[in-house]
Amino acid sequence: MRLKATIAYDGSRFYGFQRQKTTNETVVGRLENALRALHIDSAVIGSGRTDRGVHATGQTIHFDIPRYWHLDIEKLHRELDKRLVYIRIKRLESVSANFHARHDAYARRYIYRFSTSVPSPHIQAYIAHYAPGFDIDMLQKALSLFIGTHDFFYFHKSGSNPTTTVRTVFKTEYKHFGKQHIIAVTANGFLRAQVRMMIEAAMQTAYGNLSLKALQKQINAEECFIRTLAPAEGLYLSKIYYP
Repeated sequence: MRLKATIAYDGSRFYGFQRQKTTNETVVGRLENALRALHIDSAVIGSGRTDRGVHATGQTIHFDIPRYWHLDIEKLHRELDKRLVYIRIKRLESVSANFHARHDAYARRYIYRFSTSVPSPHIQAYIAHYAPGFDIDMLQKALSLFIGTHDFFYFHKSGSNPTTTVRTVFKTEYKHFGKQHIIAVTANGFLRAQVRMMIEAAMQTAYGNLSLKALQKQINAEECFIRTLAPAEGLYLSKIYYP
């Protein structure tokens, strides 16, 4: 039986989402260890990977369970929760055998949280900091340039080798509540570090360090002006969309 799980995790506690050869201290590593403790020898497949320090409130994974667990998924949920630290399974449900957490997703949504005041130590791993003085109207204009289908060749981390760098951004949003700011981006998929590069480019435009014309040229893959990443602690994978 194949199970689909919606999970949340504290990215500051892991060396990223994907399994690694040098450490088990990844989200997938911890999940697979918990499954093995319950005699479930299945790989964990996620909707996408998140980098070190990036959080999730709505990541989706799938894995397969042996027959003796089929009749008590609620118990399995409880037993996994006992074995997981800094990871929470929000929902666990059976799905068809051909469901795939990554391939079946048609959209992903990230939110980015930042403050214009320096965060206190107990929350600094969960919200980024940008200095005050940026132009909110310019930030919104910069974010709107990303909407549509573009070749994001200059918006992904070097060393990754995607089959294509073309992605479609469906929506960008910006809200603020005093000194707390939230940016949301929804797309059919994202390249490695794409969201953080997009956020940083938009913020530098809002500070006046990058023109809208230059940003548009980079979005068009004509010329590269900035490859800096926004701080990881502000980024959350918030929702995965399925048909």
